[in-house]
Amino acid sequence: MMADDIEWVSPGDPDDDPNAVTFQGKEAVLGWFGGLASTLDYTTFEPREFIAQNDKVVSLVYAEQTVRATGRAFVNHEAQVWTFRDGQLARFQIYYDTAAAAAAHRVE
Repeated sequence: MMADDIEWVSPGDPDDDPNAVTFQGKEAVLGWFGGLASTLDYTTFEPREFIAQNDKVVSLVYAEQTVRATGRAFVNHEAQVWTFRDGQLARFQIYYDTAAAAAAHRVE
C-alpha cells in the first residue's frame, strides 16, 4: 500500500541513532524496518489517538523501547504524520524525542 516513490522521514542524527534517516522508495523503507527490528526491542507500542483530515492522518503513539546494543530503555511520545496519495502511503514523518533516542543508543 506504499507509493513507489514513498518518502520516509525519521529525524535525528544517524551518528547517534542508526534509525534516524530519510528514505525514498519501497525497498529502502522495508530495509528501515529490518534495521529497526535489529536495533530495538519494543516493550510497548500504543497508538492512542488518530486525527484525519484530507490526505493526512496523524497518529499519537506512546512507545517504550530498549536499545539492544546498550540495554538502555527510553520512552517516546510520538506524533506520526501519514500522507496518502491515490489510496497509497506517499509520505511518513515521525516526531519524537531524538535526544532520548540518541542517549539510549550512545555507547560510553
